[in-house]
Amino acid sequence: MAVPDPATAHATPLKPGFAARLLNWSTWAVIAALFVVSVQQTGFGFDGLAEGAVDFARFFRRLAPDWTALPQIWAPLIETLQIAYLATIFGTLLGLPLIFLASNNTTVNTPVMVVARSILTVLRSIPDLLYAAILAPILAPGPLPGVVALTIFTMAVLAKLTSETVESVDPGPLEALKAVGAGRHRMIMYGVLPQISATLTSYVLYIFEINVRASVVIGLVGAGGIGNLLNRYLSFFDYGGLGALIIVVFFVVLAIDSLSVWARSRLI
Repeated sequence: MAVPDPATAHATPLKPGFAARLLNWSTWAVIAALFVVSVQQTGFGFDGLAEGAVDFARFFRRLAPDWTALPQIWAPLIETLQIAYLATIFGTLLGLPLIFLASNNTTVNTPVMVVARSILTVLRSIPDLLYAAILAPILAPGPLPGVVALTIFTMAVLAKLTSETVESVDPGPLEALKAVGAGRHRMIMYGVLPQISATLTSYVLYIFEINVRASVVIGLVGAGGIGNLLNRYLSFFDYGGLGALIIVVFFVVLAIDSLSVWARSRLI
């Protein structure tokens, strides 16, 4: 049995130095200062929330659903799901090459990696709603600008998330394939994809859930789907139809979330 070293038996863990403690307190001080400044400049206050809660309760009573509006809801709802589905498929296909070009262990060379990462940064810096607002007047209002906007969003987010996963894979299989003369494409096919397939599937399903929610909102700027109907109900103060639409969207999103969880448990 190993005998403990007397020199280390009574050793105590080192306390963090003064610089570390100062940095810790400085960080919390900056967070607190930003919080105070943000509260003051935005005019946030609980009294305003209380008044808003009363107004919301009055407005909520006007949202009693008018179920006669259901025939108007189904077609735009199906279009919304189709927009999300197509955008997820196209975005995944377009994002796959960028995944490996933006990863330091599978890219062609460093300049290509820098360019790929810069493209992803630029694409992710613009919200999908802004993409839809820009594309709607260019491509004409309808589902097409919605599909294109969410395709760009899917491609950028999926490539960013998955490239980080690729960089953290076990390098052993890659080194073994490289040792026997395998090229970059075979290294990706047989050394990387088997390790990231489960995570990639999870990301695609998760982004599809996000796209379903986003496709409802982008319709407000003329990008097709149920958002157009939502905008019409709001414009004409049809709160009964709006209430029915909100309930239908809620249960559809809930069903898609549950289906996605089930699919991940079966596929991963």
